[in-house]
Amino acid sequence: MEQISDATDTVWAQIQQLFSAEIYNGKSFSDLLTFESLIGLAGNLLAATVIIFLGFTISAMLQRRVRRLGEMHASLDKTLFDFLANIVRYTVLAFTVLFVLNTFGIQTTSIIALLGAAGLAIGLALQGTLSNVAAGVMIILFRPLKIGDFVQIDDTLGTVKEITLNYTEIADMGNVRVVVPNSEVWGNTIKNFSSYPTRRAEWTFGVGYGANLAKAEQVIRDTVMADERSHSDPEPFLQVNNLGSSSVDFLLRVWVDSADYFQYQADIKRKVKEALDAADIDIPFPTRTIVSQSDDSAQAEDAMAAE
Repeated sequence: MEQISDATDTVWAQIQQLFSAEIYNGKSFSDLLTFESLIGLAGNLLAATVIIFLGFTISAMLQRRVRRLGEMHASLDKTLFDFLANIVRYTVLAFTVLFVLNTFGIQTTSIIALLGAAGLAIGLALQGTLSNVAAGVMIILFRPLKIGDFVQIDDTLGTVKEITLNYTEIADMGNVRVVVPNSEVWGNTIKNFSSYPTRRAEWTFGVGYGANLAKAEQVIRDTVMADERSHSDPEPFLQVNNLGSSSVDFLLRVWVDSADYFQYQADIKRKVKEALDAADIDIPFPTRTIVSQSDDSAQAEDAMAAE
């Protein structure tokens, strides 16, 4: 009986110690079981619920508003406004969490410091991934390219299909999906063929030395300007640019809409060739003449060599 009594006293002492230990906001468990404490805790839970509800509602509403701004005007980049909408949403949610913690009397300063230290450790462990994210942010903010642009990045030539924080997706000339990490996109030279509405196409056409240059120039100019895709402003440039080994070379430069550039450049080559042929203007090509000695001349040279 004495052992049972000692054991009971020990258990009771531990229970009393548990109830008197500080567990929340300077109060023990026994303090929290009072009516006033329960009322205060219920009030904090209700306030936290309201704050969470308002935080999610306001963040979703602001996210939709920012996204709509990008959809209202065609000149605005949708990718940029999607990114800004997500930033707004998560910023509001972060403040919501801080308000909830403050409602329960939890000091958020130490939590923020802890999160900062954890973020630093994670950043060091994920340097490669975070470099892609940082590059993605720069691409979205400064917009050297956007969805639908025809670009060249390093050796990749194609149309931009998607831009995320980690990678940029491009459909190449063969409609093959190419995924390029954003760090490589931002760290390389970007040729954006869609940035400007017009481009200048350039060709070199050669005619024979015996051709009438004024006539050849007029045929080339008329052929090019007959194409409705050719721009008359700025005025096309057409002049003799080089006297080659077998031809007189005309340099032609014409402005055209960027969307028509590639097909236009191929079409003009064929049209000018056909127009010069129709005008009987010679288009020379490199030739080689081989002269062989007759048998008598070869024998005479052999006899002279023998003497």
